[in-house]
Formats: sequence, structure tokens, C-alpha cells
Amino acid sequence: MMAAVGAAFALMTSFTPAAFADESVPPPTAKITIDLLTVNGSGCPLGTAAVAVSQDNTAFTVTYSEYLAQVGVGSKPTDMRKNCQLNMRVNVPSGFTYAIAQADYRGYANLAAGAKGIERANYYFQGMSPTAFINHNYNGPYDDNWQSTDKVDVASLVYAPCGEKRNFNINTELRVDKGTSNPLTTTSFMAMDSTDGAINTTYHFAWQKCPKWTWPW
Repeated sequence: MMAAVGAAFALMTSFTPAAFADESVPPPTAKITIDLLTVNGSGCPLGTAAVAVSQDNTAFTVTYSEYLAQVGVGSKPTDMRKNCQLNMRVNVPSGFTYAIAQADYRGYANLAAGAKGIERANYYFQGMSPTAFINHNYNGPYDDNWQSTDKVDVASLVYAPCGEKRNFNINTELRVDKGTSNPLTTTSFMAMDSTDGAINTTYHFAWQKCPKWTWPW
């Protein structure tokens, strides 16, 4: 599975290395900020998604409050698939660049016997080819929290080009299929949600140092 995930992230074929390879580079100590530029999708209506950077600059979290897909009693045909696309600018100190080494997703699902749920995601920097979607499948009967992790091998990490401003895009999707369940008598759903109404999806940074000639004057 890890090999497949690494291969999927390696599909960013337009990337040109612009940083010195060093797996041991610690995070910068200066403050990292993220500007959430656009939020689009049925899974993240305006005002229902937010981004925050960890204090140690090792990760950032995306919090959702209305991200739910469902099928069956009480649902509309369009409810079976929900998606969210985030376009953001990660502001890092001069001399550093970053990649996303791991993404952790969590939520809750209640799937009737025969129903199926899927969480999928991909990532890319502006102007680069999107990665293949990485899928995580859940089969009913299921009534519990769920968690999925997309992890990238070190050799497959794709870094933002040094000396350039490239927005970072995240596409996620939740889908619920009735399968062999009876949608007239059952309801199946999958949410990026928790008992307190929000879930933190965590994206883990990997850092590299940039050549000095890429630094701004």
C-alpha cells in the first residue's frame, strides 16, 4: 500500500528539483502562515472550512463542519457525493521549501449492510500535474469512527519550487453507494466530522533548504 501511495504522488511529472536533498532538515523556526484563497465544493459551503498551522511548523490542519455524504431515507440524489477543493498559499521563510509527506483524515460513518463508502484525495501545486486520487474504501455494515492516511515515500516527495509562489491545492471527496442495501428503509452516511461537529484533517510537512540564489533580495 505504501508503495502504491508513493507512486501516486510521483505522478507530478512536471516538477523540477529546486532544493537540496536533505531528509534531516528541521522545520523553520519563523512563523508559517497559510492564506486560504478559495474554497469550493458541496462538502465545504462558505464558512465551514478553516486552516491552522501547528505551533512547531510540522503540520497544518483543515477543519470541516458540514462535510457529509449520504444515501437512503431523507437524502437527495446529489447527497451521495460531496467534495471540497481548497486553494491555499503557504507562506514560508526565505531559504525553505516544503512538500506534503503525509495526510491524515478522520470522520464517522454509518453504513447499512451492503452499502459502501469511499474517501479519496489528491494534491498538487499550481502549474503542476495533479496526483492520482488515493482511495480508501469502507463496507457496511459499519458504524464507527474511520481514519485513513496517505503517506509518501521520501524518494517520491514533491517540493514546491524554490524562489516561486505556487498555490497548493487539495481535492477531497466522500461518496456513499447504496450497493445492495435498501435505500427505501435505510440511511447510510459518511462524514469528515466528529461528536463536537468538526474534524481536523492533518497535513504533515517535509522541509528542505533552498539554494541561496533563489532567495529574494
